[in-house]
Amino acid sequence: MNVQRILAVGLDDEQDVVLVRQRARQVSHLLGFSQQDQVRIATAVSEVARGACQAGFGGRAAFLIREAGRRQSLEVTISGGKGAHGSLPDDAVVTAHRLMDECEVAEDEQGAGVITMRKALPPQLWIDHARLAEVAGQLAKDSPVANTYNELELQNRELVATLAELRERQEDLLSLTRELEDTNRGIVALYAEIEDKADHLRRADEMKSRFLSNTSHELRTPLSSIRALAKLLLDRMDGDLTPEQERQVRFIEAAAADLSELVNDLLDLAKIEAGRVEVVVAPIVVDNLFRALKGMLRPLVDDARVDLIFEPCDYVEAFDSDEGKIAQILRNFISNALKFTEQGAVRVSAFHDPEADTITFAVADTGIGISPDNLQLIFEEFSQIEHPLQRRSKGTGLGLPLCRKLADLLGGRVDVVSQPGVGSTFSLVLPRFFPAQTVQRNAGI
Repeated sequence: MNVQRILAVGLDDEQDVVLVRQRARQVSHLLGFSQQDQVRIATAVSEVARGACQAGFGGRAAFLIREAGRRQSLEVTISGGKGAHGSLPDDAVVTAHRLMDECEVAEDEQGAGVITMRKALPPQLWIDHARLAEVAGQLAKDSPVANTYNELELQNRELVATLAELRERQEDLLSLTRELEDTNRGIVALYAEIEDKADHLRRADEMKSRFLSNTSHELRTPLSSIRALAKLLLDRMDGDLTPEQERQVRFIEAAAADLSELVNDLLDLAKIEAGRVEVVVAPIVVDNLFRALKGMLRPLVDDARVDLIFEPCDYVEAFDSDEGKIAQILRNFISNALKFTEQGAVRVSAFHDPEADTITFAVADTGIGISPDNLQLIFEEFSQIEHPLQRRSKGTGLGLPLCRKLADLLGGRVDVVSQPGVGSTFSLVLPRFFPAQTVQRNAGI
């Protein structure tokens, strides 16, 4: 820390208070402080000097440049003279605290009081030795005469200028206040409009969910009848069919099955959006889940083309979630993987991430893959990617959106990584402990 002395002024009587104020204004002007800061420094220094003289505290005022790191400050020290007594008035210290960056009251080695005030120089200014010599020379050349009348006149001019500036700022503040009030009124109106639109959207969403639910229920009965009748015909319950009749009935059965799948997906989506889906949480062991899925999906596997492999899981402990909904998500992943994989394998795996405390189920295939542009499209309702395999294996376009909604319901998420021509990996990431606020356990808790 480097200190460079600028000037010292004796404080013996009230005329010296006027002189130290003039010197404070001169020094701050020569150091490059703004007009406002010059007034602040001069006022703070003169108030402390006046208080010191009134308390029999006078001695001298020293002006210095203090360097700390990359910043310089003007430091003004007012120290008590020989035989100084009394204490500085509180109002003078309060004024110095308000107008200066720092103000410290202490005692020197002889027990005399010392008041130190500091004001940081503007960042763009730097007072080196050459500049300091110029300042000292200018101060010696322009030595003021303590004239109370002139100083009072100058203070009055400063006060008038300050009042004019305050009035201007007050007008600016009033104008800004009016502008903010107008803006607030606009924001309130915008919020009201947004809330109104949100209410319309909620009602529309409720109507859509109710429509889907009612329509799905109405369609399920005739579809079930169509599928049952097609099965009776194919089982030759009413006699033999010609090859053409059998082909037509199989078309009917396939169309009814596809339509039934669409209805079921629509009904599930409507239930989720309406908040009528119950999550039944129970302990789940990964190996048991995999064994059930393997038996359920065996009819879908063409062993000549694709292998369905359930890899052993190292995590053997039970975790809490809804097994039925997890199985529904994984069935969708696996059936899609089998549908769009012509050769290779579909691998189903699971692992535990101790750091995040999550269970991740992954279904990886060696199928057609998905381009980066379509990775979000596949999660939009009724959206399907154009591809020869897609045209051959028609779907509802609701499976993956339903999986994402079910994953959200379970407190997890669905991720996908894919590369065209290489394959895709769909992942279901779930917390090991189900979020407590949505638990509806079998026991009715």
